[in-house]
Amino acid sequence: MDTPSKYAHIVGWGADLDHANRPAYPKERTPPRLEGVHWDQPEQQAERMEVFCSTERPGITPVFGATCPPRWLSGRMRRFAFRYSENDLRHWLLLLAADRVDVGEGLIDDLSRGRVPNLYAEMGGAAELKHNPMGAARKALVVAAVVGLVYLRLRRRRRL
Repeated sequence: MDTPSKYAHIVGWGADLDHANRPAYPKERTPPRLEGVHWDQPEQQAERMEVFCSTERPGITPVFGATCPPRWLSGRMRRFAFRYSENDLRHWLLLLAADRVDVGEGLIDDLSRGRVPNLYAEMGGAAELKHNPMGAARKALVVAAVVGLVYLRLRRRRRL
């Protein structure tokens, strides 16, 4: 058995072999070539809202994504998370928690504007039913059990 076919099942195997045997090698370059570019660094994008910066970098990058401005409790949580380094677990856990809080804030925002969100569609209910029917059934049973327990609890309180 020859060596290349013996290890062909390993993803990425052979990346350090002879460059003459690698068809993509001439295009690989670090840093990559940027032909026809008329600038050394892109023009600084205007900040129209608060943009959080990592503690590892001196300032804001020239181009950034800012689709949602920080708001309410989730914004405060994100602001607090960016006090920590990116290699600190607290940074990432706070950002994850802020995302979950932001979902709840979005629901409150929708309801305050008189819109009832379609949670089934927004949470991928149709895809869940199509691709994971047992999981969808399990979730439906859990929701029914919780609603039933809440109903029984409220009913018991009214009797007292």
